[in-house]
Amino acid sequence: SILVHTNRAACVTLWQSVDSSLGGLSRSSTVASLDTDSAKSFGQGTGTSEARAEFRVRYVGSIERLKSEDSNSLQGPLDLINYIDVAQQDGKLPFVPPEEEFIMAVSKYGIKVATSDQYDVLHRHALYLIVNMVCYDDGLVAGKSLLALKTKDPSQEQCSLWIYQCSSLDQAQSICKVLSTAFDSVLLEKTQVPAE
Repeated sequence: SILVHTNRAACVTLWQSVDSSLGGLSRSSTVASLDTDSAKSFGQGTGTSEARAEFRVRYVGSIERLKSEDSNSLQGPLDLINYIDVAQQDGKLPFVPPEEEFIMAVSKYGIKVATSDQYDVLHRHALYLIVNMVCYDDGLVAGKSLLALKTKDPSQEQCSLWIYQCSSLDQAQSICKVLSTAFDSVLLEKTQVPAE
């Protein structure tokens, strides 16, 4: 499921390991659940489709190799939002990204962010490394929303945050939905017993 948090307009999907558990929101507001029908985005939902979606986004910045105490405190969506807000106020992240647009390709393999001509890859985020995702309207640029990914490399025990600006909340929610569907597709693939 994907949640829409109307107080901060936060669309939240959390993944912990292979468990697709959903984190709760601590602020009181209306929370609506959006249906994520795998068949709509990935063929018949068999997990064998190579479907992917592309979105135009702007790269805000990243905070890489967080200290373990900072990383451990970033468990829920509001933790991520607050951490990003503080990082912007402290000058670690810009409030407004550069004008250059990138193509964010989302598939069952994860996320690839490349230049508009797709010759240069800016980032690759393997699906299994993404542990949290939140998209929300930060209220700074009218109509724009931020999408934040928390990734964790199991071999390093360190987390990184990657922040992108979407053209609208609808676009940010679409990215969440496609990535959630991709995650579900991979889980379905892994849990299916091969026919003998």
